[in-house]
Amino acid sequence: MSERGEKLIIGARLKRLRRTLGLTQAQMAQDLGVSPSYITLIEANQRPVSAKLLVRLSQVYDFSAGEIAGGGDLQLQADLEAALKDPLFAETVPRAEIEEVVNASPALARGLLRLHEKYRAMAMAAISEENPFSDRDKVELLEQTVRPVDEVRAHFHVRHNHIDALDRAAEALADDLAIWRTEPQIVLNDRLREVHGYRVRILPQDVMPGQLRLLDPHRKHLNLSERLDQPGRRFQIAVQLARLEYDDLIAAEAAAAGVSDAALPLARASFANYFAAALLMPYRRFLRAAEGARYDVELLCQRFGTSFEQVAHRLTTLQRPEARGVPFFFVRMDRAGNVSKRFSAGRFHFSKFGGSCPLWNIHSCFETPERVQTQVIAMPDGTTYFSVARTVTRQVGTYASPAARFAIGLGCDIAYAPRLIYAQDLDLEAVQPVPIGVNCYLCERPDCPSRAYPPINRPFSFSERSRGVSSFGFAPDTE
Repeated sequence: MSERGEKLIIGARLKRLRRTLGLTQAQMAQDLGVSPSYITLIEANQRPVSAKLLVRLSQVYDFSAGEIAGGGDLQLQADLEAALKDPLFAETVPRAEIEEVVNASPALARGLLRLHEKYRAMAMAAISEENPFSDRDKVELLEQTVRPVDEVRAHFHVRHNHIDALDRAAEALADDLAIWRTEPQIVLNDRLREVHGYRVRILPQDVMPGQLRLLDPHRKHLNLSERLDQPGRRFQIAVQLARLEYDDLIAAEAAAAGVSDAALPLARASFANYFAAALLMPYRRFLRAAEGARYDVELLCQRFGTSFEQVAHRLTTLQRPEARGVPFFFVRMDRAGNVSKRFSAGRFHFSKFGGSCPLWNIHSCFETPERVQTQVIAMPDGTTYFSVARTVTRQVGTYASPAARFAIGLGCDIAYAPRLIYAQDLDLEAVQPVPIGVNCYLCERPDCPSRAYPPINRPFSFSERSRGVSSFGFAPDTE
């Protein structure tokens, strides 16, 4: 039983975990101190799992209990639910059935998503061909540019945003350099010069228009734009070290990712960026500091000489099996609500298309620049999260070219909130979560004053005789 007295049925999830570990029912029963028949009954969904057994599972097999008790891969569920809301599907599939499919066979769910992606691509191509006013080249270009980004994001999602081989290699290099003993940029500059013969130069922006980093292998210069702040300069030097010293490892990881040829350059760049962050914030030292500071992002910025965005992103990668941090999700958004970066070590619902819910206070951060805002939010399926949001500027601006400002959202399941300094003054038992949705296209909450569109799987409804809270009415669920 859960704390709320509900029966927790996890048969398919437990069976998948057991098979992944290569265990028989008898072996798992012996590990957990229960009878094999009990494991058989749980896997057959004839018995609920007890809280005691759930804790024992997490201790014996070293994973978060939420990974098996919290409904499986919620991102995969959200993606599948969004796909099944396509008008192509005549029937509405209940959320419970979608969860059951994902829990029982995540490979089948991913296969259905790939099939739906193929259908969308063919449908877009057909519309382009039939419409003499459409720009077919632009349609094809859109597909070519979006697909590599989605492939790389999907790979990081499957890895829970943790690339262990790169993390350990970067940590070993940080130990070798003793990067924490002096100013990190001095250490990195010395390594670049003494081992590789490169000299770092900071150049005016009119010499490097539209560029932040440029390697000149002929003159042995690493040119950086003056618009980069100190954390940005350190990071770019670390990226270049990663490519010079660990390019074989980065290439191997990119090849193992199984992405298309078009996505390989982006994958390699993403892995080099991962290495750079792991070098500047070595895993064990960073995790100890994060736990000791109760995940105070701004304090960690000062301690490691990194930016708010770099620290927040790094926190999502702390998923080493023997030493895990809080499983955070991370999102970067501009003023228009466009999401340019999203990662999750946890189970937050990200939408592949469209912006985020306007009720999430990440949008209001632009009204109070660089001040941290907190919020407890609840998704339609009942999952509740604690969110921290703040604006950042990525490069130094000028009068003629102001710096772009973004909002950073960092959050975790509400169960982890007591470990964060941002929640220390909140009564989490008494706080009423703000109900949000993934986005308006996929949200079925009625009477939302911030709704911009009706949900795509409900018939549009409009009354000329009455005016509701929202102008976008839709037919209620008849189930």
